[in-house]
Amino acid sequence: MEGAVYMKITVLNGSPKGNISVTVQYVLFLQKRFPQHEFEMFNVAQEINKIEKDTGAFRGIVGAVQSSDLVLWAFPLYYLLVASQYKRFIELIWERDAQGAFKDKYAAALSTSIHFYDHAALNYVNAVCDDLQMRYIGGYPAKMYDLMHRAERERFTRFAEHVFEAVDTQAPTSRKFLPLVHHTFKYIPGEADSKVETSGRKVLILTDCREGGTNLRGMIDRLLSSFSGSIEEANLYDVDIKGGCLGCIQCGYDNKCVYGDKDGYGEFFDTKVSTADVLVLAGAMKDRYFSSRWKMFFDRSFFRGHTPSLAGKQVGIIVSGPLGQDANLRQVLEAYWEIQGANLVDIVTDEGEDSAEIDALLQGMAGRLIAYAREEYVRPRTFLAVGGWKLFRDEVWSKLRLTFQADHRYYKRHGLYDFPQKQYRIRLMNAMVTPLFIIPRFRREFARRIKEAMIQPLQKALERV
Repeated sequence: MEGAVYMKITVLNGSPKGNISVTVQYVLFLQKRFPQHEFEMFNVAQEINKIEKDTGAFRGIVGAVQSSDLVLWAFPLYYLLVASQYKRFIELIWERDAQGAFKDKYAAALSTSIHFYDHAALNYVNAVCDDLQMRYIGGYPAKMYDLMHRAERERFTRFAEHVFEAVDTQAPTSRKFLPLVHHTFKYIPGEADSKVETSGRKVLILTDCREGGTNLRGMIDRLLSSFSGSIEEANLYDVDIKGGCLGCIQCGYDNKCVYGDKDGYGEFFDTKVSTADVLVLAGAMKDRYFSSRWKMFFDRSFFRGHTPSLAGKQVGIIVSGPLGQDANLRQVLEAYWEIQGANLVDIVTDEGEDSAEIDALLQGMAGRLIAYAREEYVRPRTFLAVGGWKLFRDEVWSKLRLTFQADHRYYKRHGLYDFPQKQYRIRLMNAMVTPLFIIPRFRREFARRIKEAMIQPLQKALERV
């Protein structure tokens, strides 16, 4: 495989840190390991402002893609997806009608992270490649420092060899994500028959909607009319946000963003978002996510670190677009709020193509948002949050502790270092009983009694009700 014919590889680097990034080190490894191939890398995330303003720079990247044999989408994880700057570059491909340069090109993806929802980010890039009609070969989810270990270097090498062989032999590739079907349904909101009293709860609607007459604008207005009292609406384009998260990690020590008072994001988040009892997010789908402005909002909230900075809030989401066709996006939305410790009450879309039904869904969501806020109800976490928090716990305890000291202090203070080895009673029981399993009669007796033993603690709890 190493002797595969020369090929030109265009690397689209999605790290806002450009060359000084973990992701690029993996690309450099490939360059050293496969010197027979030509790698041309573009720091599209770091240079997104230039690419937006300079159409020549954008055309240069598109031209490189068009003349390449393989496109490598290389990126770090930023809040369950790619960075907002990378997302913006992807949007430009469609906005500037450059899809043709990507069509039928072989593609592969490389993500670097601590494995926190890297599957969701790789799914997103896979779906984008499918939408561009590229020949997606596969994705490689590298942990940040895998490159330091020989076995992982060899595994990464095998992946690259198989990718190059697929390009060399013009291998067929399967499509994982079908095209999204956008309908032309026009939502016409009706009048609200009743109003939901907010009972003093602060309700904030966040949106990036800038056009009137759209389904999204109609759904926002219908939700607003469902409440009595003052409801605040904030448009993300009116918030002074100078740019996306830079990945500089300077917030790790004290949760203070490097942007500081250079823009208004921190003040907006602290005085508006953090103080709300109820948050409603309203956005239209753009490719396989919301807009890059929404992604920028989420990315910049990273200055609060790996902590549940929006815990206890009631959340509703309004989506214009075929969310039902994009399970990956739905999981990202559900996971984000579970990890935050908030309560996602409902997601209402315009997919039903029935204005009266959408009215009823919005009215019902308004009522539940306030009712749950009064009760301070948050549903139990699922694997989406339990697994994510265990990963954070282990990483912040070990390798990330020096970098994210604010997280470490929070985890200690709130008892998040709940490692299993602290359960001394269970450890003692395991140590004493496990050796007995070598006795066949003990194993049979254990199997006979285990079902009743499993429910005994619950029966005792029921007796106390």
